Parts: sequence; C-alpha cells; structure tokens
Amino acid sequence: MTVTTTWLAAFATVATLLFYEAAVLLTQQRKPERLARSAHALLREEWFAAVSSHPGSEILAVQTLRNSLMSATMTASTAVLGLMGTVTLAAPSLRSSLGDAGAGGLAFTPRLALELMLMTLLFASLVCSAMAVRYYNHASFICAMPVGSAPRQRWSASGTAYVRRAGMLYSWGLRHLVMVAPIVVFIVHPLAGPVAALVVVAAVLRSFDRASSASAASSDLA
Repeated sequence: MTVTTTWLAAFATVATLLFYEAAVLLTQQRKPERLARSAHALLREEWFAAVSSHPGSEILAVQTLRNSLMSATMTASTAVLGLMGTVTLAAPSLRSSLGDAGAGGLAFTPRLALELMLMTLLFASLVCSAMAVRYYNHASFICAMPVGSAPRQRWSASGTAYVRRAGMLYSWGLRHLVMVAPIVVFIVHPLAGPVAALVVVAAVLRSFDRASSASAASSDLA
C-alpha cells in the first residue's frame, strides 16, 4: 500500500467524522429539538425542578445523581485505560519519526497522525467525564439540602445549570469513546478506516443523536 493511499484513507476516516459533527452542529443551531442532547438537557432541568418542589425527595435525588456520577466515573476510567494503552502504542512510532526527521527522512506518517488523534479523543473523553463527575458532585450537595430551605432556593439556579452541564459533558465523553473505533480500525488496516467511520456514523452516532418522538414532542411544547 502506497503512502498516498494511506494518507487518503486517513483523510477519509477523519473527514467522515468531522463532516457528521458539522452536520450535527448545524442541526443544533436550526432544529435543536431533533437532537437527543437538547431533549435530554431539558429532561434534566425539569427533573431538578421537580425534585426541588417536592419535600422529602432529597434522598431520591442524591441517589439518582450518584448513579449518574458512577456512570461518568466508569467512562473516565475507560478513557484513562485507553489513553495509557495508546501512549504505549504511539511511543515507538513517535520515536521513529523523530529519528527519521533528524536523519532528513519522513517525520510524519498517517499512522502516527491517527495515533495522535486517538490520544486526543481519549484525553477529551477523560476531561469531559471528569468534569461531569465534578458537576454531578456539586449538584448532589444542592439536592441534599432540604427542599424549601433558604440555601436550597439560593443555589437552585446553580443546581439546574450543574445537572445540565454534567449531562452534556457525560454525553461528550461517551461520544469521544465511540469515535475512537474508526481510528483503531484504521491503525489495524488503513483501508478499513473509512468504512468503519461510515458504519459508526450511520449505525451508532445517528441513533445516539436522534431524539425519541416523545422527547421531541416535549421539546416542541417547551
């Protein structure tokens, strides 16, 4: 396989993911009710408003946030393990490229480029998941305050913002993990990368981003 073919496969793999993300961003601006992230953000806000209006729901609210916090923790742990493995995988290629550059040879290969992208995706997943844990943690303190108390009322707006941000960050953490798949497939065999990217976009991310009919209807009513 020629270097040009490998570069084209790398470009096609990355371009497929970027094109889909651009399409989702455009949809987010024009018709946010069609996306699950918008519907779920509204769901979390309404959940927080509901538990904040019913005395005695403090324990239930904290337990719900604990479950969400554990999910974000698992995502962060997975990203850390993947990042450690990717660093081990990319280190020989990076050293080889630096050595070739010093000798006047080719310093940057498609494989190294995708390995660095793999590290970037995993690190982004780790950061998003860790930040989601942070916001869920803050929200749990607010939800643990007695409903109707002055501190609860004072921090209510912050609690709504925290659960919304935490959910969005958790979603991005999962999203970055899903995007890892085509990159790994490319490293195994470059020509399989674009195919894997198309499969991930069509079979996984589209389902991940599509709002259910019920949530879309709720968004329209809101």
